[in-house]
Amino acid sequence: MKIVSLADIPEEGVSHDPQLRKKVMIRNGEFPHLRKFAQVRLAPGQVAHAHSHEDEYEVFLVEQGRGAVRCEGSEYQVTAGCCVVFEPAEIHELSNTGDEELILTYFGLAASAPNSAKGS
Repeated sequence: MKIVSLADIPEEGVSHDPQLRKKVMIRNGEFPHLRKFAQVRLAPGQVAHAHSHEDEYEVFLVEQGRGAVRCEGSEYQVTAGCCVVFEPAEIHELSNTGDEELILTYFGLAASAPNSAKGS
């Protein structure tokens, strides 16, 4: 069992946008297939710039706020309660289009099973 509290976790920069701050609750290697489980907060107008993950699914839950998601050239509006899934290699960008903080809890999953888990 593992219990963590966001209140006890230090912030760190997001790898593709270091000015964005996240709190990582579960890190790569702690559980099979799970790359990360984290929360990021975007201030009004802040953007997580376009990027992709070649070997990872990324799943976001909008907990608070309003934003825009751009994926492969299309734009979608998201609000609290929306869940967004990006497939491996999809170029995606998230931005806060509202006037309050956009809070996203998210996790990444390996696109293929690690060698040790294959066949089990």
